[in-house]
Amino acid sequence: MRVIEEPFPEHISEGSVVTIGKYDGVHIGHRAVLGATARRATELGLESIVVTFHRNPHEVVRPYSAPQRILSLAGRLERIAQTGIDTAVVIRFDEARSEETAEDFVRELLVGRLAARVITVGSDFRFGRRGDGDVALLRELGPRYGFEVVEFDLVGTVGEAKVSSTRIRELVLEGDVAHAGELLGAPVSVTGVVVHGSARGRELGVPTANLELGEFDLVPADGVYAGWAVVDGARYAAAISVSDNPTFDDVPDRRVEAHLLDVALDLYGHRITVEFVARLRGIERFDGVEALMAAMQDDLTQTRAVLEH
Repeated sequence: MRVIEEPFPEHISEGSVVTIGKYDGVHIGHRAVLGATARRATELGLESIVVTFHRNPHEVVRPYSAPQRILSLAGRLERIAQTGIDTAVVIRFDEARSEETAEDFVRELLVGRLAARVITVGSDFRFGRRGDGDVALLRELGPRYGFEVVEFDLVGTVGEAKVSSTRIRELVLEGDVAHAGELLGAPVSVTGVVVHGSARGRELGVPTANLELGEFDLVPADGVYAGWAVVDGARYAAAISVSDNPTFDDVPDRRVEAHLLDVALDLYGHRITVEFVARLRGIERFDGVEALMAAMQDDLTQTRAVLEH
């Protein structure tokens, strides 16, 4: 999949089927729309294109209430590429773009640069200044600019009326990473650079990689999890802790720490991804190091069992 970021060339495509959205998380509902877009483009002999944003537009227009990111831009693009889309067009959303009218967006980008012949969107799609554009406006503009609009209903699953990024965030913040992963179609994950911590895990014989995360990263509820650590494309079984470690008084910040099972790697300065598979337990304050170490060994045993299953 080719990726094109601003400033955009005058002509990006000679004819395309385009879908537009934040695609935060690229959950199973998103994948349905992206896959249908790619298939329709193949049927018509056109290029399939997704238009998305380098960050959630709410981070610009309403930063005080912007939702946390389910995935980084790199993570989103990686998962979008798996759906068969040919090209990703990434908008660097800023104040100027937030003032663009819905029709100007259609005329300048979708028609002018992408030569859209078909536009596929979810039924709740909004765009343009103050979110004034919707599916009805696209249908109104279609005959004028020469494109067809295909609308998709929101995807649901057993126990869920619809799959949404909002619902996935709720589950992650509750610690239910297993259910959230089902809706995502992939494990809940965070990505960050490994930085130096207190080194207490190493002293206890269970060294951990301490991740430095961004302001908008979505981190599961405090607890111990079974999961995976992805390092330079390789995946390693990992026991993951999210907490401020209440057993000790010198850990002021909430941390995401991963212990890689059966391997010793120097990860300082490396950018790694931690994938959460299942929550093992909540965070406890232990009466001494021996009790903590016993719990940690039990965590490692449970992690192996979960990942083997």
